Amino acid sequence: MTVGRTWGVVLTGLQGDLVEVEADLSNQTPGFAIIGLVDKAIGEAHQRVHNACANAGLPLPRRKLTVNLSPANLPKHGTGLDVAIAIAALATEAPMDAASLLATAHIGELGLDGRLRPVPGVLPAVAAAARAGIRRVIVPHANLAEAELVADIEVCGAVGLRDVARRHGLDLDLPDRELEPVPLSASAEPEASAAPDLADVIGQRDAVDALVLAAAGGHHLLMSGPPGAGKTMLARRLPGILPDLDDEAAIQAASMRSLAGLPVVALTRTPPFEAPHHSASVGALVGGGSRAVRPGAIARASGGVLFLDEAGEFGAHALDALRQPLETGSIEIHRAGFRATFPARFQLVLAMNPCPCGNYGVLHAECRCPSLAIRRHAGKLSGPLRDRIDIELGLQRVAVARLRRGDDSRVTTAAARAEVVEARSRAAHRLASTPWRTNAEVPGTWLRDGPLAPEPAIRRPLDAALQRGALTLRGYDRVLRLAWTSADLAARDRVSPQDIGRALYLKNGAQG
Repeated sequence: MTVGRTWGVVLTGLQGDLVEVEADLSNQTPGFAIIGLVDKAIGEAHQRVHNACANAGLPLPRRKLTVNLSPANLPKHGTGLDVAIAIAALATEAPMDAASLLATAHIGELGLDGRLRPVPGVLPAVAAAARAGIRRVIVPHANLAEAELVADIEVCGAVGLRDVARRHGLDLDLPDRELEPVPLSASAEPEASAAPDLADVIGQRDAVDALVLAAAGGHHLLMSGPPGAGKTMLARRLPGILPDLDDEAAIQAASMRSLAGLPVVALTRTPPFEAPHHSASVGALVGGGSRAVRPGAIARASGGVLFLDEAGEFGAHALDALRQPLETGSIEIHRAGFRATFPARFQLVLAMNPCPCGNYGVLHAECRCPSLAIRRHAGKLSGPLRDRIDIELGLQRVAVARLRRGDDSRVTTAAARAEVVEARSRAAHRLASTPWRTNAEVPGTWLRDGPLAPEPAIRRPLDAALQRGALTLRGYDRVLRLAWTSADLAARDRVSPQDIGRALYLKNGAQG
């Protein structure tokens, strides 16, 4: 044949699009052209493909070779189309099975020696190919375990280009050279660490109860207290008491990890935990890139926890970038020629000191910060961002008396997680006829005017707070969500005055 056709996949954010790779031979001046709105990385693929084919003992025809990537108006970037381009080019002259080529998508970068190198984003790319009806996909050997996480598609791992050509029926007479599979980057090895137990937290029972309430309803949390009060310790134990991710959420979390260039060898059911440094830029939080869009910490935390320690030290623009994802549960990145959308349904946990030195309000400690500096420090979190926080918790350092062994105020992760799972089950049952499953997702109109809206007598403290300006309408709705979570934890079918009181207490800055 003079025209070879096969399939590749390009990613725009989490969205994968199938690309038809067609190569054509013509009797013109020998050359190699790649067309179809490609970036510089794909534009350079002709040299990688030429050398890889020659070194694999599969030389390309010495004629004019044109490779078209269709649809031509779809922006294409990265090196994941190298293998598809090489196989389509070889198929213009080599006797390969055309039906096999058209049933297979190829993903991977080529080395000059003909080996297939791993690429980021294999999991969402294979999932996109499966949704498009492709029956088989060939990936680099290093990405095989990741690709096999996708069901209903045959996955083949290949070490070199000759392996790929042989799978399409090419009879190779020359003996194969021994090629070692290209491993994943050593710097990207997965970190194995035991989940910390909530029982390690001593003497902060009110804070632990607030953490369980946040986990049960999916609420956002702000902790303020001096250094050593246990803010970071509490935040790092929140993922352990959250329910396991379901299949869809686990695939999504793994896809985010894959797009970020991190290894994925198995599905983890533990919700993700992201804790960027306070020097992180807006781009690091939101994600971006001029050509290949990578997810930021916000997207990688979707389905889990985003923890901002020393929140007051983050840039104002970085903190305000959280406001839109907190409301919509997604984040859009706009670039010239394309738009990428990432999920961003996470629990936000903020931790900050009460003043620059951290000693303001601490018993037997001296704070020398001027009052203006204290007010400026507290004002680093904007009003609109604070209004989106459900629970504001003040912590104090643990007294010596609480350090004794056998402290019966401790709560284990297993016990807390059982409470959270039971409360979420009650919420899911109550919301079964709605599109929501956790209290944090329920819109305010349904809470205030829906079939389970609290009686006016129960809402009277909330109405009074709204009337005098102590609450905004958004804050009013968030207190109602907290009240429902409190009722779920107490196994009540309706919101009680005690639930409203507790929710107002937590929303207005409870002191642990």
